[in-house]
Amino acid sequence: MGGHALIVGGSIGGLLAAAALRARGWSVEVFERSDVELAGRGAGIVTHPELIAALQAVGASVDDLGVQVSERVAFDLAGDRVAEMPYPQIVTSWTRLHQLLRALLPDGAHHLGRHALSYVSEADGVRVSFADGTTARGDLLVGADGFRSSIRAQMLPEVQPAYAGYVVWRAVAQETDLSPGVHQRIFAPFGFFLPRDTQIIGYPIAGPGNDLRPGHRQYNFVWYSAVPPAALDDMLTDTAGHRHAMSIPPPLIRAEVLEAMMEDARTRLSAPFVDVLTRGERPFFTPIYDHHSPAMSEGRVALLGDAACVARPHVGMGVTKAALDALTLARCMSAADVESALKSYSTERVPAARTAHDRGQHLGRLIFDSGGSDLNRDGRHHPDMEEIMRDTAVAI
Repeated sequence: MGGHALIVGGSIGGLLAAAALRARGWSVEVFERSDVELAGRGAGIVTHPELIAALQAVGASVDDLGVQVSERVAFDLAGDRVAEMPYPQIVTSWTRLHQLLRALLPDGAHHLGRHALSYVSEADGVRVSFADGTTARGDLLVGADGFRSSIRAQMLPEVQPAYAGYVVWRAVAQETDLSPGVHQRIFAPFGFFLPRDTQIIGYPIAGPGNDLRPGHRQYNFVWYSAVPPAALDDMLTDTAGHRHAMSIPPPLIRAEVLEAMMEDARTRLSAPFVDVLTRGERPFFTPIYDHHSPAMSEGRVALLGDAACVARPHVGMGVTKAALDALTLARCMSAADVESALKSYSTERVPAARTAHDRGQHLGRLIFDSGGSDLNRDGRHHPDMEEIMRDTAVAI
């Protein structure tokens, strides 16, 4: 069957759902709350075979998708190799995936500046109300509006994201800005620094415009750092004294927060990664939260991607999980009855989301609750180093 689908959220999950439903004969409209086209600030994405297959299934090109890495390497405090593991993988950027999927959707079906507030289920459809006073009606509503989803908040108000006790700092450095020694040492592999109670990963991604030429690429820096709730409140407070809920826009992070982070980095982190952080673009942080929805549908309304479940980014499954949600949703919508189709979708995807959610928590515990001794301050002796290297950013 075909119908008209309203998709709230124009990030990668929403665009994947739109492309998958269109391929099954549905008309779609995507509503994104931002009033400008989304950009990922260079954030890196680790691909999996399932994600590549999903992109191909919806007609997106996978040519020049990203940078091929061949091995995983753990470095110590001085930047020397302490563990190696062969693991070929393509690493790409959020921006590249968004561009590939956005190209599949006609401009007339993509609406910016439309912040969905609520929905009303009707006898044979669903109506969404937006902050600008407008409404839209369809046969199906897909909430793909992230972990702070307004659609989930109405469907499952009891499901609230819970702070995990740490944040992730991210930064991107241009390949040519790295010192020759640091570039030679850490640029090519999927790199780790695994001391006690913190973690760094880093890897190469394409440069601006998906430039994959050597010398024109970028280095993606990711640092997980413990932050007590009281300290997080301060970090989420901007220069005007406004405390932002759950996350803060990167430009509003106070200079003193960045300075404290840099001082901490110089004290604790592996020397090559400090060099990346020093030479890279302005860092930003995101608090880590957990949530898992016990159902991913109600009536004619479905949840997808982070709106339904957040798996901590150690798993590297956020985009792949959303892609599999989207393909499953579109396949189930081949059924004649929308509500029955969505029940089937929920039954299939809730356990898969739970598996990713639990794996993310487990990897987080290995980093922050491993009980490592003082010997591991240099990053050479983490008791779970092999498991962390083997299971980080691996499809499950």
